[in-house]
Amino acid sequence: MSAFNPSPGDRFLSLHRKGDPVIMPNPWDVGTARLFAGLGFEAIATSSAAHAFTLGRRDGTVSWSERLDHARTMVSATSLPVNADLENGKGHDPDTVAVGIAEAAETGMAGCSIEDHSGDPRAPIYDSGLAVERIAAACEARDRLGRTFVLTARAENFLWGRQDLDDTIARLRAFELAGADVLYAPGLPSLAAIRTVCSALSKPVNVLAGIPADPPFTRDQLAEAGVARISLGSQLSKLVYGTLIDAARAMRQDGSFAFVEKAAPSSLIEGYISNPAPADE
Repeated sequence: MSAFNPSPGDRFLSLHRKGDPVIMPNPWDVGTARLFAGLGFEAIATSSAAHAFTLGRRDGTVSWSERLDHARTMVSATSLPVNADLENGKGHDPDTVAVGIAEAAETGMAGCSIEDHSGDPRAPIYDSGLAVERIAAACEARDRLGRTFVLTARAENFLWGRQDLDDTIARLRAFELAGADVLYAPGLPSLAAIRTVCSALSKPVNVLAGIPADPPFTRDQLAEAGVARISLGSQLSKLVYGTLIDAARAMRQDGSFAFVEKAAPSSLIEGYISNPAPADE
């Protein structure tokens, strides 16, 4: 009898432990994906903004087909489970979201996130009724796959100027009842708010690291609050771009190249990206 070989979705779901959160970094190309694998991370995720930056675009301007192509690239880069940031899905209406889930699952990813941000600056958050219908349709599509596919439902209030914790919790509870596997409200303002969200839900909760950033919460603090997963979004990409901007300004304005002293040696980089750690380590 052959040994049980869990699917990427099974492996990914097993990492979600309340009070013992997995840290899930967000690479933006094959090199960074393999770097995180080599450093021993257990799962990775795409970031819509980080991906857009690699194309020289603003977040929210990448097409659906480009997002799926990027997901395939990330899946093929390592043996780690990959969670895809699918923004609001393939479209606004629930039926289109369901089609998008089916298409996204074909890339081999372990799961994805669907958010209630509409992309419309005049009405950035979907009406709660439509938001729940969209997640319910996504869950139905997930259930038809015949394998574990981890669906994360995102309530985006705090990223779009709606500082309403009660409404955020109500949305997350409704998403949970609709069948979402993981709940996520990026930008929660305090540990108290994070603790309140975690205690209000029975499913695992993801938290975005580094927001707020005064100072950023630590893994231990988030674990104590009941978090099950920590993601970075575009933060690591912005860190790299920030370093490049500082170096470019030093060259252009001051004629200084002192920044090269902080550059990682090629051997260190190549050691991680050429020999990523196995997914089960």
